[in-house]
Amino acid sequence: MIKPRKVIIIGAGHVGSHAGYALAEQGLVEEIIFIDIDEEKARAQALDIYDATVYLPQRVKVRAGDYSDAADADLLVLSVGTNPDKNKGETRMSTLTKTAMIVKEVARHIKNSGFDGIIVSISNPADVIAHYLQHLLNYPSDKIISTSTVLDSARLRRAIADAVGIDQKSIYGYVLGEHGESQMVAWSTVSIAGKPILNLIKEKPEKYGRLDLTKLAEEARLGGWHILNGKGSTEFGIGAALAEVTRAIFSDEKKVLPVSTLLKGEYGQKEVYASVPTVLGIHGVEEIIELNLTLEEKEKFDASCRTMKENFEYALTLL
Repeated sequence: MIKPRKVIIIGAGHVGSHAGYALAEQGLVEEIIFIDIDEEKARAQALDIYDATVYLPQRVKVRAGDYSDAADADLLVLSVGTNPDKNKGETRMSTLTKTAMIVKEVARHIKNSGFDGIIVSISNPADVIAHYLQHLLNYPSDKIISTSTVLDSARLRRAIADAVGIDQKSIYGYVLGEHGESQMVAWSTVSIAGKPILNLIKEKPEKYGRLDLTKLAEEARLGGWHILNGKGSTEFGIGAALAEVTRAIFSDEKKVLPVSTLLKGEYGQKEVYASVPTVLGIHGVEEIIELNLTLEEKEKFDASCRTMKENFEYALTLL
């Protein structure tokens, strides 16, 4: 018997609803269920997306539900929390206290539901919240990840593409560490059509020598802020990022994406969730790819991990 793919999305706000639409529009699931403390909003978002499915290539059932629906679900998406206010000097990490308190309650419901599938967190601060939820649930770390810098890496590739005039899909590179202020770019591993960008800068200075790598890294880091300040929330990018991760899992693609996962000695780090190139398949995390970082890059990555460790330890005090 063929079992329809079923996804639970906890949080029916801007991010959660766009994540749900991306899954439906790309034909990745057969059933989507929204759970939100605001039940009327969950029903409205579900109905809005369900109406759209009439004109989508694949039939998808979309509705609001409760945690009892999670028992036989394949994937659970955590999309709760609040947006930071940059005008008040807030960062993604500034929302940790509020989001952690919500996640603490959500974790209780997940545990009682009997859910045992894959969990993908898109709640900020992404890496710390994924680690916090994994701790609360005592869940296998290979089955709970955050999209983390999947989106930042896309922003980096887009920024480089705009600067050099080459399609972003021919550019490969990762933003590592935190989905936040301490993130870093492993420039030594960034390539265009397989050729290191640092080599291209030396070989073709007339085209690539004008690249400002610091500015490009900042564009990746600040990309979310540009969107947040302009319209109040990010939606489409994170929806597509969540869909990309979901496809890799459901299709057992063994695709490498820079998701946040628990490090157990990789990159010299332990007991911290950080974004690194990770092989994703039907069982979740299957392998972590260790890049050969330069000494400077490793120091920046370590600093990012320290930030996340400190904030995770703070989150534990909220229990």
